[in-house]
Amino acid sequence: MKDDARTHPFRDSTQDAATADRIPDTAQTRAPAYKLAFTDTDFMMREELRPVRLQLELLKPQMVMDERGIRSTVVLMGSARIPETEGNGPASALSPWYEEARRLSRMITERSLKTYGRELVVVTGGGPGIMEAGNRGAQDVGGHSIGLNIVLPHEQAPNPYVTPDLCFNFHYFAIRKMHFLMRARAICIFPGGFGTLDEMFESLTLIQTGRMKRVPFLLFGRKFWDTIINWQALAEAGTISVEDLDLITYVETAEEAMAAIDRRVDPC
Repeated sequence: MKDDARTHPFRDSTQDAATADRIPDTAQTRAPAYKLAFTDTDFMMREELRPVRLQLELLKPQMVMDERGIRSTVVLMGSARIPETEGNGPASALSPWYEEARRLSRMITERSLKTYGRELVVVTGGGPGIMEAGNRGAQDVGGHSIGLNIVLPHEQAPNPYVTPDLCFNFHYFAIRKMHFLMRARAICIFPGGFGTLDEMFESLTLIQTGRMKRVPFLLFGRKFWDTIINWQALAEAGTISVEDLDLITYVETAEEAMAAIDRRVDPC
C-alpha cells in the first residue's frame, strides 16, 4: 500500500525517480554512478546483489497475494506435455488427465468462491498441459487462480487462463518452490516428468522431515506412479520408513480427490 503523504512527510521513491529522469543531459548525469540505485538495472543484476534479488522475488508475490486476501491454496502439478486431446506423441495417451485436472480445479474453485476467493485458490506452474488445465478449470466457474511461471532457456509463456493479476514470473527455482507451498492446504500431483518429480519429492521431503505441516498429498493415477516409482522397495530397503508410505494417497478422479481433501481440510 502506498504511504499516505499526511503520515509520511518525505518524498517517495516514485517522485524522485521521475524527477531524476527530467534532469539536464550531461556527462555526469549519463554516468552509471549517478543513477538511483533502485532504478539502475545493471547495478541490480550484479553478483553482489543476488541476496537482494532473492528477497524481492520472495516479497513481490507475497505482497500481491496478501493484498488480494489469499490465505490458502491448493497446488496442482503435472506435466506440461500432456495435451487436452489425444494426438501424436506418447504423452497424448495421458490426455484424460487434462480433463480430470480441469474438473478438479472447477470443484476446488467453486468451494473457494464461497470464501470470496480467499481460501483454497488453485495454484499451478502457469504453463501448458496439466498446469493449463488447472487454471482453465478455475476460469470455467468464474474464479481466479495463480500461475507461478519460471524463466527457462526455451520460451515459456503463461497459459491464457491464469488470472493476469496473479500471474508471476520467477528467476529462482527455490523461491518459486516456496510460493508453491507457503499457503498450500493440499497438494495434487498428476502424471509428469522431471519438473513434476522435482516438486513432488521436495514437498514430500518437507512433510516427512516435519519442516512443513502435513497436508493431503494426492497422486493421480496409481498405475502411472507404480510404474515409475517403487515406494514399497524404498521402505523394504530401509531408506524410508513404512509409515512414510502413509503420506501418499492415490486417487483416480476429481471426486476422490475432493473427498480426500475434505477428510483433512476444514470446510470453507
